[in-house]
Amino acid sequence: MSAEIISIPRAALHEQVAHRLRQMLVENRIPPGAKLNERELSEVLNVSRTPLREAIKMLAAEGLVELLPNRGAIAVELTEADVLNTFEVMAGLEAQSGELAAQRITDAELAEIKAMHYEMLAAYTRRDLPAYYRLNASIHGAINAAAKNPVLTATYNQINARLQALRFRSNQDGEKWKDAVKEHEQMIEALGTRNASAMRAVLLIHLNNKRDVVVEQLRAARLADNAAAKA
Repeated sequence: MSAEIISIPRAALHEQVAHRLRQMLVENRIPPGAKLNERELSEVLNVSRTPLREAIKMLAAEGLVELLPNRGAIAVELTEADVLNTFEVMAGLEAQSGELAAQRITDAELAEIKAMHYEMLAAYTRRDLPAYYRLNASIHGAINAAAKNPVLTATYNQINARLQALRFRSNQDGEKWKDAVKEHEQMIEALGTRNASAMRAVLLIHLNNKRDVVVEQLRAARLADNAAAKA
């Protein structure tokens, strides 16, 4: 974790702190299995422990951290089975979002998504993964919002929170990242032509490809850990 002091407005402080902690989890500044050190995080985020603890409770409710007796909060580390089960649900939610969005999206919403898409392509060209991922997540969120189904959105946000860190790291492979960008181009085309079936299909492919990359990375990390343990 960086020692940089981050100033946070006092309004809705614990929600702001929760947002910053999510970013730190996604970008691996707090790695899976790590303990959330309250003293260190209070200094980094420049807040007292009261809003920090409220924020940690929010993340626990979202399934991002686990509260353990006498140990405090630990960043959740998903097993391969957890990942497969969660992606299975998430693929269905993304596909449903895309299908409905293609049917219901307004011209203004489409223009906003296209603008974010071009910004994302610029971040990809710079190989700026944090900026790329933030725009990528915003695009997926905007597609979900364009579906105009609040129940779908609430479920989507809850499930997606568990996968954000893994989705971020899945773009660190050069060829896989290139493929993901091509799939986003296809999404923009399907949205622009209001092609609901094409939008559903490309999002299913996109999520299943993400799943495969994440599982491959988890298995590689497990093999590396086993080899290190034997060395």
